[in-house]
Amino acid sequence: MLEIKKQVDFKQLNSLALAYMGDAVYEVYVRHHLLAKGKTKPHQLHREATKYVSAKAQAALLKKMIEQQFLTEEEQSVAKRGRNAKSGTIPKNTDVQTYRHSTAFETLIGYLYLSHEIERLEQTINQAIKTVENGGTS
Repeated sequence: MLEIKKQVDFKQLNSLALAYMGDAVYEVYVRHHLLAKGKTKPHQLHREATKYVSAKAQAALLKKMIEQQFLTEEEQSVAKRGRNAKSGTIPKNTDVQTYRHSTAFETLIGYLYLSHEIERLEQTINQAIKTVENGGTS
């Protein structure tokens, strides 16, 4: 992975910057998971990936993780910051509340990644994948 020369306190980083990174990181893990399952056709991959990465799915995943007390207090705090961040854009395919909760999920993923908490990041993503596979976001 690229080494970032400038040391940044990720606890103080803008929530939308964390979400930006979290979106990319989560997408890579989901793509890897789908390829590992033997999915290879582009249209099939896109359709399957949507079940994991859509705003609706991410919002449901965050809600489920909070309900199951999966997240630590610090992780919940990071997610809240992401939820409350004002992006300045209006979502096209979802309501504002769902969009904000999906941003919160992405913020959490970005925070874990940039904090180098890779073991916890992978636990969180594995939990998300398991939840989607068990129909927990429908």
